[in-house]
Amino acid sequence: MTTINQNSIFYHIYPLGACAAPHFNDFQSEPQPRLRQILGWLDHIQSLGANALYLGPVFESGSHGYDTADYFHVDRRLGTRADLAELSSALHARGMQLVLDGVFNHVGRSFWAFRDLQAKGQNSPYKNWFADLRFDQRSPFGDPFSYAAWNGHFDLVKLNLAEPAVKQHLFDAIRMWKEEFQIDGIRLDAADALSFEFMRDLRSFTNQFDPNLWLMGEVIHGDYRQWANSEMLHATTNYELYKSLYSSFNDSNFFELAHSLKRQFGAQGIYRDLSTLYNFADNHDVSRIASQLQDKQMLHLLYFLLFTMPGIPSVYYGSEFGFEGVKQSDDWNLRPAFELPQLQNQALPHDLCGWIGHLAGLRQSQPALRVGNYEEVLVASKQFAFSRESGTEFVVAVVNSGPEQVELILLLHGKANWRFVDLLNPEESFTCDPSGNLQISMRPNQARLLKNS
Repeated sequence: MTTINQNSIFYHIYPLGACAAPHFNDFQSEPQPRLRQILGWLDHIQSLGANALYLGPVFESGSHGYDTADYFHVDRRLGTRADLAELSSALHARGMQLVLDGVFNHVGRSFWAFRDLQAKGQNSPYKNWFADLRFDQRSPFGDPFSYAAWNGHFDLVKLNLAEPAVKQHLFDAIRMWKEEFQIDGIRLDAADALSFEFMRDLRSFTNQFDPNLWLMGEVIHGDYRQWANSEMLHATTNYELYKSLYSSFNDSNFFELAHSLKRQFGAQGIYRDLSTLYNFADNHDVSRIASQLQDKQMLHLLYFLLFTMPGIPSVYYGSEFGFEGVKQSDDWNLRPAFELPQLQNQALPHDLCGWIGHLAGLRQSQPALRVGNYEEVLVASKQFAFSRESGTEFVVAVVNSGPEQVELILLLHGKANWRFVDLLNPEESFTCDPSGNLQISMRPNQARLLKNS
């Protein structure tokens, strides 16, 4: 089993933005140890219950980090390898794990081997490193050759991952990341654009030198089992649940979320064996959840569901303070500087720090929330309830997103005369009738976490 598992709770930082780095790399300046700022954030991150840090791109790049120039050097705008090693050491001293971004599908035009190709053309020893390279036409940038780009963005040059030398270069980098930074996992950028052959070879490689290394792929659409299986990755991003979460609140339609959860994790759920799918409310590529939700008063209910449903929850830096931001042509507004002391000294209207920390504590104290089976209990347009069961432990998560108090009857099979305590309101308890019906009242915009007692 990898060190990343159902007990993990992620905090996600996009370091170039959070640490206020310049948007462009001049490739000449002395390294600036901006990564060290994160050392001062670790108490806060742990107060949210996070025990794993997913750090966005940290290696030398031209701009946003996903245009790699060198896989073996930390971006000079963030510091040095020694700075990253110090951060990793501090994390592990606190019992936390570190996951880095692995951008293996493409590189930037400043990548050293691409520069060699520009200089030497067909005489470059690296001409086989790039996908669909042709010397009978020009690129949109005027190069005397053309090449495959990621998603039509020609500043992102697609690597030829079938070339053994490319694969070896990337695997050597991963080995260095493990040996020098003691990483616990890699998030594969654009995993849905990587060849299955490459991911099988990657898994075989990591199994040989560190079978505990967690591999998680960024996948937007499709059946996650194509990527996450015993031969390839351990997990993927769960974009289906991401979309279902905010849509269910905006459309007053919990049937969407209920359908996704049942399809994924119910008795016949297709992802029941994928216990570490990566769940999130927002990230560096999508609008902040505080901007995505039409009614920001629902934020606490949304995070309640995030921390009680199957999978691994993740919090994107700043969203615990209610950061807003709508996705635009460039994504820097989704990746702002993180001024922690200033944020902690402000009275913010949507500060969720205490609430998220409380939810994380409940999740860690209740094994059923981490490893329990999932079963739908009740679904309506503005009310939703599901159970998580592990061994003798049984919990029911309930939300009412409506503006009025409602009385709900939850049918809990096989739980006749059981007594339940609301872990969010421990002074309140409820008892099933002899038929297993549990009658509860729900205030407007309320969540309950009912535990058998």
